[in-house]
Amino acid sequence: MLGAAGALMAGALVAGAITAPAAEAIPVSADGRHHDRAGSEARGVRIAAERSAKAGIDWKDCPEDWGLTAPIQCGWVTVPLDYAKPYGKKIKLAVDRHVSTGTQGERQGALVYNPGGPGGSGMRFPTRVTSKNPLWTKTAKAYDFVGFDPRGVGRSAPISCVDPQEFVKAPKADPVPDSEADRAAQRKLAREYAEGCGERSGWMLPHMTTPNAARDLDVIRAALGEKKLNFLGVSYGTYLGAVYGTLFPTHVRRMVVDSVVNPARENIWYRANLNQDIAFQMRWDDWKAWVAQHDSVYGIGDTPQKVEKEWLKLRAAAKKQPIGGVVGPAELIGFFQSAPYYDSAWAPTAKTWSAYRAGDTQALIDAAAPDMSDLKGNASAENGNAVYNAVECADAKWPTSWRTWDRDNTRLHKKYPFMTWANAWMNLPCATWPAKQQTPLNVKTGKGLPPVLIVQATRDAATPYEGAVELHKRFKGSRLITEKDAGSHGVTGLVNPCVNERVDTYLLTGKTDRRDVTCTPHATPKP
Repeated sequence: MLGAAGALMAGALVAGAITAPAAEAIPVSADGRHHDRAGSEARGVRIAAERSAKAGIDWKDCPEDWGLTAPIQCGWVTVPLDYAKPYGKKIKLAVDRHVSTGTQGERQGALVYNPGGPGGSGMRFPTRVTSKNPLWTKTAKAYDFVGFDPRGVGRSAPISCVDPQEFVKAPKADPVPDSEADRAAQRKLAREYAEGCGERSGWMLPHMTTPNAARDLDVIRAALGEKKLNFLGVSYGTYLGAVYGTLFPTHVRRMVVDSVVNPARENIWYRANLNQDIAFQMRWDDWKAWVAQHDSVYGIGDTPQKVEKEWLKLRAAAKKQPIGGVVGPAELIGFFQSAPYYDSAWAPTAKTWSAYRAGDTQALIDAAAPDMSDLKGNASAENGNAVYNAVECADAKWPTSWRTWDRDNTRLHKKYPFMTWANAWMNLPCATWPAKQQTPLNVKTGKGLPPVLIVQATRDAATPYEGAVELHKRFKGSRLITEKDAGSHGVTGLVNPCVNERVDTYLLTGKTDRRDVTCTPHATPKP
């Protein structure tokens, strides 16, 4: 259950002048021979990149219904569906940009962004310039801010697994099973969901892998007229960056990865989600302590234990009688999990809960229940979930035995109950996935990879700290900035001068500290 960390250019680019500097690094099999398919994909991405470099991007004002106003511009980049067949079926990826705000002399190229997911859209990234976000003012002078919808997302050949209105319908069953019948019902839902993905989007599913998304990223680089890529990836975007850096080490100019997925093969993706359950419980406990500390404001409980007791009472009441007929335990978890994800949600979540306890039922319904009239938003939510499953299920082989899932999640739930079963059911479609599942790439330093800047909070729930440490080991010459005793997911978007100044310095000059750096946490939220 990774999340997007908040989605929250001067002079025309010269098209046709840039080709891929080198072929994709081709993985080798255990006996030392190149895999035929890997070689075909490496040739295919080189062909696609050369083609896109010549074509460039026809930048225009964005379509009105995209919600992106001038001076942001939009365009398309065409990529192969299957890189082993570069002359075969193609799909179009939506891209947008805000040109750099500095002088031609200050401009350093394009900075391409991925917010995570998998399934998140990066198309809001250029609004960091139009909104005059002070954290990005210096960087915006040097770079065009470029966002894109990855394959399958948004406007980039979007995939779907179920009818969006059915997907958001509430209340859903309590994720925490009380019986074998509950387990069987959830298993049936997961199996039917996987079948729906195959029926509605089967043509895309075998190609919805992170390595293919990384190849797409290289074609976008070429279409932008860039010899090398400048990249900012958050959450799942860090894994995309890690895979890109492994496949295309000589194509990287600067790369910042923030809130890092552990890229070890054995972690992708089944183990990653189990580890997440532990980290979510830790951050949930942090939030409960904060709520208790501010009991004079919220009146929920003056100790974490009392806050937890009230949470369990709320869950039990919503299970017995869904609030407003639409908010049951599943919807409560959907709303309350934002607090462990982001510090910015601490006060709003506590305030809504407090208001509900004081008699304002509608506040909680508005926050936690789906808006069935929001057809566009519901379609986006369904699409995001479809891409999440498609990528994670395709990237790696998942356990097919229910006994394994039941054993692991039953054990974890005893100590880490907040998210464990909800996360399990979200991922269970991968056990019966109707498309081929790959072996994860071995992420490692390739020859020519420049220093990568890694940023991570020690108490992150969605991407546990160990992920940053593991990528740091694998990417030789990388530098790790640790925000100690903090846990908001997505560190580069927060005000912490110790972090912000180093990210700016790296993006503007390429320089890092001589050693890894530990920063004190950003300011704790106030009620």
